[in-house]
Amino acid sequence: MQRMDHTSILRNHGLFDAKVPRYTSYPPANRFAPEVGAAFQRDWLALVGADEGISLYVHIPFCRRLCWFCACRTQGTSTLSPVQSYVEVLLHEIDAYRAALPHGVKMRRLHLGGGTPTLLSAALMRRLLSRIFDRFAHTNDFEFSVEIDPTEASDDVLAVLAAYKMTRASVGVQDFDKRVQVAIGREQSFEQTRDVVETLRRNGVQSLNIDVLYGLPFQTPKSIMDSLDRVVSLRPDRLALYGYAHVPHVAKRQVMIPEDALPDPEKRYLLATLAKDRLTGAGYAALGIDHFALPSDSLTKAAKAGTMVRNFQGYTDDPCETLIGIGASAISRFSTGYVQNAVATSAYVERIKKSGLAGHKGVALTAEDQFISSLINDIMCKGAIDKGAMIRAFPAFADLLEQLIEHLNSRFSGLIIDMPKRLTVRAEFLPATRLIAAQLDQARSKNHMHSLAV
Repeated sequence: MQRMDHTSILRNHGLFDAKVPRYTSYPPANRFAPEVGAAFQRDWLALVGADEGISLYVHIPFCRRLCWFCACRTQGTSTLSPVQSYVEVLLHEIDAYRAALPHGVKMRRLHLGGGTPTLLSAALMRRLLSRIFDRFAHTNDFEFSVEIDPTEASDDVLAVLAAYKMTRASVGVQDFDKRVQVAIGREQSFEQTRDVVETLRRNGVQSLNIDVLYGLPFQTPKSIMDSLDRVVSLRPDRLALYGYAHVPHVAKRQVMIPEDALPDPEKRYLLATLAKDRLTGAGYAALGIDHFALPSDSLTKAAKAGTMVRNFQGYTDDPCETLIGIGASAISRFSTGYVQNAVATSAYVERIKKSGLAGHKGVALTAEDQFISSLINDIMCKGAIDKGAMIRAFPAFADLLEQLIEHLNSRFSGLIIDMPKRLTVRAEFLPATRLIAAQLDQARSKNHMHSLAV
């Protein structure tokens, strides 16, 4: 089937008109409610297994510059003073988590995100990491990853990260085209990026991720291919190819983006398809809906083994059931639900000073939520639903599963293959995965404003 035919079929199924959640969690974070806050957070922390390995995510919501395309919870700063004050509050929260968790819990994953974690001075980074590693022993298979902005990554800070055995670096690129960079407020040369990558590798970083965006203003097939050629020349172990989410109603800074220069949904689809072809042609395996990795990478191996999952950082091989979110707006995940810290930095600080924990809103998962979450995770990660495995895991929802499968067959005829034991999204129609996931979402509200489905 030719690509033009694929576009026509996807158009007929409404892909280019739909706005749906990204499904990095289920229920999505915009359905978290204030009824599920710090009290639930403290109770759920106490229920974590005493010998369990957990993930820690530390959010640094500060940037020297505010890139216009970004919808993350961040704030600009020209000095380190507010960052220093914020880190002191982080240290209190780390202590509070350690006190609330069972004694034997160990750290299996640690991720610093933002914002710009590498905005911290070397001394401040050392202070933060020293507290984390002092309070949490780590497992033998421990991994430590950090988001890095090549324009804000001094050799001193990278040396501190190396001293604490950072294993994976996630480098933001977005696009190397100068006109695109100016339009999104993020000017970053290839040479800057290359130099940081070389420093990271000299410092012993074992794995490198690079993030790229499609759907940016002034982006063309030629410009994105030129950018990808440069990215591929750095030979990252993983790449994330995200669609730019234009949501100025959520991220006010996006009003700086020239909307008339944004590609329409069908052009976005073309850019994503061309990028996928370029990356798979360069030897990367396509994973899920927007990730790529070398055959030797642990994410590729997890995808083949069926253990790849999707979370707030995208696709991961993180096996931990519990994720502890530290910092303003950070989200914790437990087997029983999600809790998000207060979003505004000032409100977060006030909560930590008052009670040690900053849980502000969340959701307690019902049995049906867990069932739907598993269905959506399988569609998002495997492009398929194993009916037998799902019934064995959730026998009480066998009838609902049958109803949902019947609905998918009716709604997406031609896009999926329904066999007695397994429902599979056709490979050529994987771009419709989020649209399919949305039809499994029992509580989806049309009133929520999300990003484009493609």
